[in-house]
Amino acid sequence: MRLSSDIAAVVTGGASGLGKATVAKLRAEGVKVAIFDRDEDRGNATASELGATFCKVDVTSDESVDAGFEAARKANGQERILVNCAGIGSAMKTASRSKDTGEIKHFPLNIFELTIQINLIGTFRCVAKSAAGMLTLDPVEGDGRGAMVMTASVAAEDGQMGQAAYSASKGGVVGMTLPIARDLSGEGIRINTILPGIFETPLMMGAPEKVKEALAASVPFPKRLGRPEEYASLALEMIKNPYFNGEDVRIDGAIRMGLR
Repeated sequence: MRLSSDIAAVVTGGASGLGKATVAKLRAEGVKVAIFDRDEDRGNATASELGATFCKVDVTSDESVDAGFEAARKANGQERILVNCAGIGSAMKTASRSKDTGEIKHFPLNIFELTIQINLIGTFRCVAKSAAGMLTLDPVEGDGRGAMVMTASVAAEDGQMGQAAYSASKGGVVGMTLPIARDLSGEGIRINTILPGIFETPLMMGAPEKVKEALAASVPFPKRLGRPEEYASLALEMIKNPYFNGEDVRIDGAIRMGLR
């Protein structure tokens, strides 16, 4: 897809981290961008900084997502690009016992459900509604009607202890990539998925320095955390390259997560 000021995009989770970096890359190409995010303060600040439109959206709610797309399309027109970065993490063993008291507990099912609701169903909700909107557009020769990017994680393939819910949610994103690509192929809409490794996101940067150093050392090469702009660069390649479709691609410095 040829990027220009004639193109509109929506980036979920666009107020920070991987999403914000993607918004910045798209804006540098002149693309009109709407940010979907739950964090109103950060969303407005990012929109102001990058010249984007902010829409407060909760991806677990049909009504909220519908209102977000309505506002985004009113501001920028029907999007041809959707990048899904909204997501949460959760970490706890399926069942475990306290080292101090011996008390046995299991993973809270409400947290499992919330992780699936945001990371998997929330992603599909935005994909389905965006695709329906793209069907109203005339196809562009060689580019079709649109392109979408979803975000999974290396945990979809090699999840660690405590990542059952997170890995399930991200594995679902990987699993639906090809079927969605096939569903939308006749309408000229492409979709791909990125599986990031350990990246410099706000959540990660809040970790103790020793933890970050140990994680960086575990990456084969380059021995550092991934940078959000590197994720964004891959997202834009997936959008720009018309033969990129139905793929899930790791960007992780060759890391393969171990048991812990």
